[in-house]
Amino acid sequence: MAAVPDAAVPMAPADFGALHHVELWVPDLQRAKDQWGWLLGRLGYEAYQDWAHGCSWRRGPTYIVVEQSPDLSGTMHQRTAPGLNHLAFSAGTREHVDAMAGESHSHGWAELFPEKYPHAGGPGHFAAYLVNTDGYEVELIAAD
Repeated sequence: MAAVPDAAVPMAPADFGALHHVELWVPDLQRAKDQWGWLLGRLGYEAYQDWAHGCSWRRGPTYIVVEQSPDLSGTMHQRTAPGLNHLAFSAGTREHVDAMAGESHSHGWAELFPEKYPHAGGPGHFAAYLVNTDGYEVELIAAD
Protein backbone atom coordinates (compact mmCIF):
# COMPACT_ATOMS: atom_id res chain seq x y z
CA MET A 1 0.00 0.00 0.00
CA ALA A 2 1.31 3.42 -0.92
CA ALA A 3 2.09 5.99 1.70
CA VAL A 4 -0.75 8.37 2.47
CA PRO A 5 0.07 11.90 1.28
CA ASP A 6 0.86 14.42 4.03
CA ALA A 7 -1.86 16.67 2.67
CA ALA A 8 -4.65 15.98 0.25
CA VAL A 9 -3.88 16.86 -3.35
CA PRO A 10 -6.45 19.49 -4.34
CA MET A 11 -8.92 18.20 -6.90
CA ALA A 12 -10.85 20.66 -9.02
CA PRO A 13 -14.32 19.72 -10.30
CA ALA A 14 -12.80 19.56 -13.79
CA ASP A 15 -10.57 16.70 -12.54
CA PHE A 16 -13.59 14.50 -11.84
CA GLY A 17 -12.96 11.14 -13.51
CA ALA A 18 -9.29 11.93 -14.22
CA LEU A 19 -6.65 9.41 -13.27
CA HIS A 20 -5.66 10.01 -9.64
CA HIS A 21 -2.65 7.71 -9.26
CA VAL A 22 -1.03 4.52 -10.49
CA GLU A 23 0.81 2.14 -8.17
CA LEU A 24 3.37 -0.24 -9.66
CA TRP A 25 4.80 -3.05 -7.56
CA VAL A 26 8.42 -3.59 -8.51
CA PRO A 27 10.99 -6.28 -7.66
CA ASP A 28 13.89 -3.84 -7.11
CA LEU A 29 13.10 -0.45 -5.59
CA GLN A 30 16.42 1.23 -6.31
CA ARG A 31 16.34 0.13 -9.96
CA ALA A 32 12.76 1.41 -10.23
CA LYS A 33 13.76 4.74 -8.67
CA ASP A 34 16.54 5.09 -11.23
CA GLN A 35 14.57 4.02 -14.31
CA TRP A 36 11.16 5.52 -13.51
CA GLY A 37 12.75 8.58 -11.91
CA TRP A 38 14.59 9.44 -15.13
CA LEU A 39 11.51 8.88 -17.31
CA LEU A 40 9.03 10.69 -15.09
CA GLY A 41 11.45 13.55 -14.49
CA ARG A 42 11.78 14.05 -18.25
CA LEU A 43 7.98 14.13 -18.45
CA GLY A 44 7.67 16.89 -15.85
CA TYR A 45 6.90 14.82 -12.74
CA GLU A 46 8.51 15.84 -9.47
CA ALA A 47 9.57 13.68 -6.54
CA TYR A 48 6.59 13.49 -4.20
CA GLN A 49 6.77 10.79 -1.50
CA ASP A 50 9.51 8.53 -0.19
CA TRP A 51 9.22 5.70 2.35
CA ALA A 52 11.01 2.46 3.22
CA HIS A 53 9.38 0.34 0.50
CA GLY A 54 8.54 2.92 -2.15
CA CYS A 55 8.41 6.38 -3.58
CA SER A 56 6.28 8.46 -5.91
CA TRP A 57 6.38 11.30 -8.42
CA ARG A 58 3.63 13.85 -8.96
CA ARG A 59 2.51 16.02 -11.84
CA GLY A 60 -0.49 18.16 -10.98
CA PRO A 61 -3.08 16.09 -9.14
CA THR A 62 -1.78 12.78 -10.57
CA TYR A 63 0.98 10.73 -8.98
CA ILE A 64 2.79 7.50 -9.85
CA VAL A 65 4.04 5.14 -7.16
CA VAL A 66 6.70 2.42 -7.33
CA GLU A 67 6.76 0.07 -4.37
CA GLN A 68 8.74 -3.03 -3.47
CA SER A 69 6.02 -4.47 -1.28
CA PRO A 70 6.81 -7.26 1.19
CA ASP A 71 3.68 -8.93 -0.25
CA LEU A 72 5.12 -9.08 -3.80
CA SER A 73 4.49 -12.54 -5.25
CA GLY A 74 6.81 -12.45 -8.28
CA THR A 75 9.97 -10.86 -9.64
CA MET A 76 8.97 -9.77 -13.16
CA HIS A 77 6.08 -7.85 -14.63
CA GLN A 78 4.65 -9.57 -17.72
CA ARG A 79 3.12 -6.96 -20.02
CA THR A 80 1.58 -9.66 -22.24
CA ALA A 81 -0.26 -11.34 -19.33
CA PRO A 82 -3.62 -10.17 -17.98
CA GLY A 83 -3.18 -6.86 -16.22
CA LEU A 84 -1.35 -3.71 -17.16
CA ASN A 85 0.08 -3.75 -20.69
CA HIS A 86 1.55 -0.26 -20.75
CA LEU A 87 1.28 3.34 -19.63
CA ALA A 88 1.03 5.98 -22.37
CA PHE A 89 2.26 9.54 -21.86
CA SER A 90 1.95 12.68 -23.93
CA ALA A 91 5.61 13.49 -24.47
CA GLY A 92 5.71 16.79 -26.34
CA THR A 93 7.06 17.26 -29.83
CA ARG A 94 8.46 14.65 -32.20
CA GLU A 95 11.91 16.00 -31.39
CA HIS A 96 11.27 15.48 -27.68
CA VAL A 97 10.10 11.89 -28.27
CA ASP A 98 13.18 11.24 -30.43
CA ALA A 99 15.46 12.65 -27.72
CA MET A 100 13.86 10.58 -24.95
CA ALA A 101 13.99 7.42 -27.08
CA GLY A 102 17.68 8.07 -27.72
CA GLU A 103 18.46 8.73 -24.06
CA SER A 104 16.39 5.83 -22.74
CA HIS A 105 19.04 3.16 -23.33
CA SER A 106 21.41 4.72 -20.83
CA HIS A 107 18.63 4.76 -18.21
CA GLY A 108 17.56 1.10 -18.24
CA TRP A 109 14.96 1.25 -21.01
CA ALA A 110 15.03 -0.58 -24.37
CA GLU A 111 13.05 0.25 -27.48
CA LEU A 112 10.22 -2.08 -28.47
CA PHE A 113 9.45 -2.46 -32.18
CA PRO A 114 12.57 -0.53 -33.30
CA GLU A 115 12.05 -1.62 -36.90
CA LYS A 116 8.74 0.26 -36.91
CA TYR A 117 9.88 3.40 -35.05
CA PRO A 118 8.29 5.93 -34.87
CA HIS A 119 5.09 4.54 -36.40
CA ALA A 120 4.60 1.22 -34.56
CA GLY A 121 1.13 2.48 -33.58
CA GLY A 122 0.20 3.21 -37.20
CA PRO A 123 1.20 5.65 -39.94
CA GLY A 124 -0.44 8.68 -38.32
CA HIS A 125 0.84 7.95 -34.80
CA PHE A 126 4.33 9.16 -33.80
CA ALA A 127 5.48 7.39 -30.63
CA ALA A 128 8.33 5.56 -28.93
CA TYR A 129 7.55 2.27 -27.20
CA LEU A 130 10.00 1.47 -24.41
CA VAL A 131 10.35 -1.41 -21.95
CA ASN A 132 12.43 -1.33 -18.77
CA THR A 133 14.48 -3.99 -17.00
CA ASP A 134 11.45 -5.22 -15.06
CA GLY A 135 9.22 -5.59 -18.12
CA TYR A 136 7.12 -2.42 -17.80
CA GLU A 137 6.21 -0.80 -21.10
CA VAL A 138 5.61 2.88 -21.73
CA GLU A 139 4.47 4.66 -24.86
CA LEU A 140 5.73 8.20 -25.41
CA ILE A 141 3.39 9.99 -27.82
CA ALA A 142 4.24 13.11 -29.81
CA ALA A 143 1.60 15.82 -29.76
CA ASP A 144 2.24 16.98 -33.32
